[in-house]
Amino acid sequence: MMTEPNVNPEQPGARDADRLGPRPLARPAVDPGQAAVFGRPQGVDGAFDKLYTPQQTNGVKLTPPAPESLAEAFSRPPGAEGVLLERPREAVGDASQAEPPLWTGTGDPWRDPGAGAVLAGPAMPAEDEEKPARRPPGALLSLPEVLFGRRVQPKALILLGVVALLVGAVGGLVGWWAADTGTELTGSATISEAEAAKERPAGSVAEIAKRVSPAVVSLEVFKPGAESGEQGSGVMIDPQGYILTNDHVISSAAADPSVKITAIFIDGTRTDAKLVGTDPKTDLAVVKVNVTNPTVLQIGKSSDLQVGDTVMAIGSPLALQNSVTAGIVSALNRPITAGGDNGAAPVTYEAIQTDAAINHGNSGGALVDATGALVGINSSIRSSSADGGSIGIGFAIPSDYAIKIAKALIKDGKVQHADIGINASSTVAGSSTMGAQVKNVAPGGPAANAGIKEGDVITKIGTRLVRDSAELTVAVRAHDVGEVVPVSLARDGASFVVDVTLASD
Repeated sequence: MMTEPNVNPEQPGARDADRLGPRPLARPAVDPGQAAVFGRPQGVDGAFDKLYTPQQTNGVKLTPPAPESLAEAFSRPPGAEGVLLERPREAVGDASQAEPPLWTGTGDPWRDPGAGAVLAGPAMPAEDEEKPARRPPGALLSLPEVLFGRRVQPKALILLGVVALLVGAVGGLVGWWAADTGTELTGSATISEAEAAKERPAGSVAEIAKRVSPAVVSLEVFKPGAESGEQGSGVMIDPQGYILTNDHVISSAAADPSVKITAIFIDGTRTDAKLVGTDPKTDLAVVKVNVTNPTVLQIGKSSDLQVGDTVMAIGSPLALQNSVTAGIVSALNRPITAGGDNGAAPVTYEAIQTDAAINHGNSGGALVDATGALVGINSSIRSSSADGGSIGIGFAIPSDYAIKIAKALIKDGKVQHADIGINASSTVAGSSTMGAQVKNVAPGGPAANAGIKEGDVITKIGTRLVRDSAELTVAVRAHDVGEVVPVSLARDGASFVVDVTLASD
């Protein structure tokens, strides 16, 4: 077992023997190149912020030496180290012998530092300025010499003056004309006009009207010597001169042979028309004119029409020849009863309803489709006013039926219609059965032979429904004379069908 020796701490050097001494400083060698760059300047041993060592003489702290650049700029020039520099004479009170400043002389006034900095007189005294001598006035130049340098002949100068006068006169006349003819509200206008005409593609209303109008004529029906007559329209349907129109247009000529019918064409040509035949029951008639190579309207199929199809009405409404209106088909197979004025029998026919404007004078004119083909003969209108103006409800006889009647009139001058041999009226509102009620039966007629009795209600002719007396008439006339058609009846609450052989009216 080791024991710590007894040491007296009061004895000097007692503990130093047990302690290690400080290590020596490590001073690595310094590169001479880096020492030259980063070392202290030569002669400087202290800190870098003090480049001089303050000196004191007799307790007075001396001013540090001036920088080398200032000492070089303001020191004595070389060779003047022993020269005594005198103070200015003004400072010692001897200003009388002082030399004048360099800039007070007259040799170079720009040496005066105050010459350009003060608002005063010029640098040179005014009395010393030398004024240039005034030149004597020379001879004055003439106008030709000033303008043309003596290179223009007098004749040319006179001609130039005449031209200037003419130009001035023309300008004055123009100014007088403008002042006399125009004011701030009037004057000449510059109006821009379209260079190209409006495009009219094939099938447009304008194109159809131009192509169809020559085939529609205006008809005047009057008695020689009379002050007034009838006026209507007609359609050329045959190259031989046959014109189809309404019966009520030429009815006065049919009743009185002395009444004259005149056809007026689109070019204003007037010619007499002869009555071929009339059919008052369908309000159709045919007249003929003696013309060469007339424009004939193509005949379309009215059975192909549908509600909404575009149609055009062409005629002479209110004596306004060759008027064109356009619209659509509003309804088809519309039974219409019209006429009956002045004691005439009413006319019943199946019509095309259109909203194309139709007025008095359009009667007998053409109703054409979008191809320009004839699909109807304008015949009547429905009006709410006393003068019978158009309210957009017009009626035309279908072309399929009208051409059939026209052919019969051209061939025989008259027409036979199928007849059932009864008189009927429409059933009253609230009846249990809608149709045409039989009022009387012609003895020995088609209806009597089929067993139809008074009081029966006819509800169907063939396949067509009958809802009133007008529809009964058009349904019967749609068949031929001698044709056997089934007729549906209602009697005492029972329904049955009988076959009827139609006869001629």
